[in-house]
Amino acid sequence: MAPLRILVTRPQPQAAEWVQALREHELNAHALPLIAIEAPADPAPVADLWRHLARQRLLMFVSPAAVDWFFRLRPSDAAWPADTLAAAPGPGTARQLMVAGAACGLTPSQILSPQADAEQFDSESLWPALAPLSWQGQSVCIISGGDHQEARGRTWLAEQLREQGAQVHALLCYQRGPGLWTPAQQTLARTALAEPSAHLWLFSSSQGIDHLIDTHLHALTPPVAVNWSQARALSTHPRITERARRLGCTHILETRPTLQAVVEALRPVSAFQAGVDTIKSP
Repeated sequence: MAPLRILVTRPQPQAAEWVQALREHELNAHALPLIAIEAPADPAPVADLWRHLARQRLLMFVSPAAVDWFFRLRPSDAAWPADTLAAAPGPGTARQLMVAGAACGLTPSQILSPQADAEQFDSESLWPALAPLSWQGQSVCIISGGDHQEARGRTWLAEQLREQGAQVHALLCYQRGPGLWTPAQQTLARTALAEPSAHLWLFSSSQGIDHLIDTHLHALTPPVAVNWSQARALSTHPRITERARRLGCTHILETRPTLQAVVEALRPVSAFQAGVDTIKSP
């Protein structure tokens, strides 16, 4: 029997990085991005924030892509102030911050993120690292992406900070959308839909699932009939699991969004053969 094909749906270049890492663990991974990321239509607000960064107490980066584009658009003479903190909802974003920030003065001691053993990596897990600090009158910027020049921040986290007296705003430093599949990716998707038991969708974003249904499948010609109840999926967050269930998936493996956790969850292929609704990885 051919090894289970794992469809990595993260945006590029994260998808390629995950494919390589999973293949190093002898897993049959393939990139099938559901979200495309590109520069904002107007990069001027990002440059302006860089030049006035000392006014900010905290920049919260929602994803590795937010880090990538914010630092990519940094004016060459801009440096990270000593009193400005950076926050990340998970280890991937934190690592990206350490690498990108090293050249402009951002130090590891200025980066706040959830504990490594946190059950999930999200705003709720990040909040214990932020709550003990004084936020009264402080300025906080949530660095995120959006659609059509509309920034989308972490609503729950923004509410907590505002309740503590902070002034919170969001900045769009990249745009995201469904993008377009290449002919090879369309073929891969067709094969996965025709042979659901031989493939597993690695879902890391609820919005990615929305793009799959609203855009990518509609672009397949001729149209493909899909029975999602036969599909297999791995979800990296309960909210993504819930979105996959609404799609019709019943064979869902849920785990933490770290490479180690994903690898450990994928290795026992027999777990999927059992047809259990949701199995939580250690």
